[in-house]
Amino acid sequence: MELIDTHCHLDAPEFDNDRAAVRQRSGAAGLVALVIPAIYAPGWANLLALCASQMNEPMLYPALGLHPLYLDQHHDTDIAALERVVADHRVVAIGEIGLDFVVRELDRTRQQQLFESQLQVARSAGLPVLLHVRKAHDAVLATLRRLPVVGGIAHAFNGSLQQAHQYLDLGFRLGFGGMLTFERSTRLRRLATQLPPEAIVLETDAPDLTVAAHQGERNSPEYLPDVLATLARIRDADPFDLAAQTTATARAVLKLP
Repeated sequence: MELIDTHCHLDAPEFDNDRAAVRQRSGAAGLVALVIPAIYAPGWANLLALCASQMNEPMLYPALGLHPLYLDQHHDTDIAALERVVADHRVVAIGEIGLDFVVRELDRTRQQQLFESQLQVARSAGLPVLLHVRKAHDAVLATLRRLPVVGGIAHAFNGSLQQAHQYLDLGFRLGFGGMLTFERSTRLRRLATQLPPEAIVLETDAPDLTVAAHQGERNSPEYLPDVLATLARIRDADPFDLAAQTTATARAVLKLP
């Protein structure tokens, strides 16, 4: 069984004390790839260095972007810097980018400008994008229709079935993670059973959004099999078939080897 974590912040300081051990345990759990999205420009160099530090069998794949929740840490020169770094390094996506309308004090106009600028970078580079979307699916979908990209993943998807199909029509796939493992996530579980299997990819968002079995603890990519097991149970599907499908989907949308 091979699994891909399509959204994992392994570069976060929460992993500073045991990052190598987490990678080893994740490999033992069946993970063959971890996609690591950036959140702000100062973290790009460390993220790229982490992914470049691998030996013979690459497991970590970088995505670079400017997260909407960190507006106060982004600068006008960051978009030009993103273009340069993407041109000089192999990255699998532009991300984590998008719109967040949950945090009211975040400037929506500036978020939109930042989102559109990064979509333009993705369009020029021919790269997919990793979307962060909270209470803003309609705005994100409208923007993607104006500025289409080659696809990507709507990370931690929590929209409606109708919105899900709109993302699929635009070449996107939908990320499901630890929230799916909680019994109280009835709406999310229902959505996960209504989608075609090829619409779904797996993720952890580690160190955040941990699985039910590790509630209150740091999340880790090694817990991704918990997400797979829940998805298989609620869909009444063979976990090996789902692992193969979600891994193939992740490879296709992110052009992973």
